[in-house]
Amino acid sequence: MNYLKLLFISFFYLAPIASSMAVEPDEVLADSKLESRARDISTNVRCVVCQNEPIDTSNSGVARDLRILIRERLLAGDSNKEVFKYLVDRYGNFILFKPPLTLSTALLWFMPLLVFALGVIILVGALKKASPLNKSKIFIVPNEKKLDVLVNKKGKE
Repeated sequence: MNYLKLLFISFFYLAPIASSMAVEPDEVLADSKLESRARDISTNVRCVVCQNEPIDTSNSGVARDLRILIRERLLAGDSNKEVFKYLVDRYGNFILFKPPLTLSTALLWFMPLLVFALGVIILVGALKKASPLNKSKIFIVPNEKKLDVLVNKKGKE
């Protein structure tokens, strides 16, 4: 049993280290400033295979190719904006974790707000229907009618 605990503990401690080692040694640039720029870019670029993982930590072949492509573009003298533009032109806005606000991405940006507003409207409507004031209005019978009902019942007996 202790071996199982040790295995789980070591897995949870070593898993983040293994995922941060996705950049292989042959990809690393000799210039530390360019390497830092490459890492900044690759942490903001989505892996097209993994989809919710940056290419900096992805082990897929496509992510490796994109990391190499980014480093080649930086070595060619491109700025960070030019590298992002190149990637967007090639793969679309989907490749960015923070896509720009355009007509085609407006729904993506505002959908959480719309869903929240819809939820509030539904909740308010449900609470209004279930409020005690509405229930009491349904069951209020004036005293005169109650008396008539009682008299009629006694008269029939």
